[in-house]
Amino acid sequence: MSLMDNLLGILRVRVKRGVNLAVRDVSSSDPYVVLKLGRQKLKTRVVKKNVNPQWEEDLTFTVTDPDLPLNLIVYDHDFFSKDDKMGDAEIDLKPYIEALRMELSGLPEGTIIATINPNRKNCLAEESYVRWINDRIVQSICLRLRNVERGEVEIELQWIDLPGSKGL
Repeated sequence: MSLMDNLLGILRVRVKRGVNLAVRDVSSSDPYVVLKLGRQKLKTRVVKKNVNPQWEEDLTFTVTDPDLPLNLIVYDHDFFSKDDKMGDAEIDLKPYIEALRMELSGLPEGTIIATINPNRKNCLAEESYVRWINDRIVQSICLRLRNVERGEVEIELQWIDLPGSKGL
């Protein structure tokens, strides 16, 4: 069995920015984000001396199991010691995958397909919307980081169908 036999598609995660992240150096931090999906692990670049970093980076994952959560961890890059953890969050991909499985097309630009409310079980800082944008289904997410005194990270999910893959 090849990867294509189990591959559902590609998940593109745009890591947009961090907001009011924790200070881990003298007066600032050098943050970067690590995303994990199953055994895949990708990271953004380090933004030096900034607790409100702008990454605007796209990280892409192959998806074989739609039930796996996407894990996000923010670190402070340190030159001479181990990098400090600056919080984490878990993203449930199921609401997004459910919207993709509706096989929608031709909706008016900006149509809201689903709304996910913040609750004790998710890391949402505010309502998250799955929308129809540029003929694609996109989910914008603002995450409140856990295990830290403060900080949020904004990301966006986008799906890419691959010819020859199993699909959703």
